[in-house]
Amino acid sequence: TENIRNLPIYRSTNLVDWSFQGTAFTDNTRPHFVPNGSLWAPDINLIDGKYVLYYSMSTWGGEWTCGIGVATSDSPQGPFEDHGMLFRSNEIGVRNSIDPFYIEDGGKKYLFFGSFHGIYAVELSDGLSLKENTRPLRVAGDAYEGTYIHKRGKYYYLFASIGRCCEGLKSTYTTVVGRSESLMGPYWNKEGRSMLDNQHEILIKGSTNFVGTGHNSEVITDKKGQDWLFYHAVKVADPEGRVLMLDPLQWKDGWPEVENSIPSDSHDSPVF
Repeated sequence: TENIRNLPIYRSTNLVDWSFQGTAFTDNTRPHFVPNGSLWAPDINLIDGKYVLYYSMSTWGGEWTCGIGVATSDSPQGPFEDHGMLFRSNEIGVRNSIDPFYIEDGGKKYLFFGSFHGIYAVELSDGLSLKENTRPLRVAGDAYEGTYIHKRGKYYYLFASIGRCCEGLKSTYTTVVGRSESLMGPYWNKEGRSMLDNQHEILIKGSTNFVGTGHNSEVITDKKGQDWLFYHAVKVADPEGRVLMLDPLQWKDGWPEVENSIPSDSHDSPVF
């Protein structure tokens, strides 16, 4: 339980086999700006020579008291030194400010966030604080959470999740995507309708064996040039908790696709 509470860290050399490395925090060093809060949806990036961990902190249903914090380490294995809260929902004016995603673009640093009350972006200064006078910019509607943005060619692809994440076999979580020629959007579906209006393309949805297919995290390219997509799902045969999923990502006419839009039951492994 302590490991789960404090953000477990795993390492892999092939994206298939994973070994436990420790936790980002301990019970003594974990953040505390939300009393009795849980840590959710971490996003770790190498920024200016430091590993910077953004995390959500919330109690279930605490949509105005939750927020996003930041911690740093010299190693991806940690331990991480907490720098406390970046911002809280009631301070920044965005309900349910969780699910951080960091990206650099044009020499600037940005953090995207949000959960079913709009997806927003803010500019950061050094990665550890908001840029002075920055204001949240809404880039997608209230159907989404779990933002991840991938740049490929001239397009930015905004991946997000819709539906219910956490109800076991009743989970309806589905991964969707839109694209834009600008980081700040607007992001469109294939018909030219905007994610600001909750329009998107479905990338991966539930199947007979897996449901709750959502909150993808990274697109990683192997030595063969094949892209791979990470996300999580509930295994129907063993629905306790959620499992890490990996599927090949194909590109067709400038759009990402997963075969049959459902999780594969087996596949060749990535090549490294």
